[in-house]
Amino acid sequence: MTAVLPAVLLLVAALSGCDVMKRISEGAYRNAVADGAAVELGERGVRLRGRLSCTTRAGRPESVMRIRCTGRTAEGAPVVVAGVATEADTRRPREHYVITVGGRSVMTADCLGRACT
Repeated sequence: MTAVLPAVLLLVAALSGCDVMKRISEGAYRNAVADGAAVELGERGVRLRGRLSCTTRAGRPESVMRIRCTGRTAEGAPVVVAGVATEADTRRPREHYVITVGGRSVMTADCLGRACT
């Protein structure tokens, strides 16, 4: 799943002038992060109530992309995934994510999902 993130971010940066493609690319990034975070949480025994809801925001400079995903555990505790990708306009963006459950940090990572080593 995370192998998709660099390509998606590059596509967002490359197609920034085309609103339709930008929305599709940002949607793919949001889905990839939501899926990757769900895998990471599941591996830590955290069950989600439903799919995480993610929003993206391009930063300044345009090579920075921020993402925030929210949801709830099966027990009702709030889940937040906060991430940033720098050098998003390159083939190898640098990513950093923090996942909290109930206000407590459960992980920080530079990669999310099964493709991480």
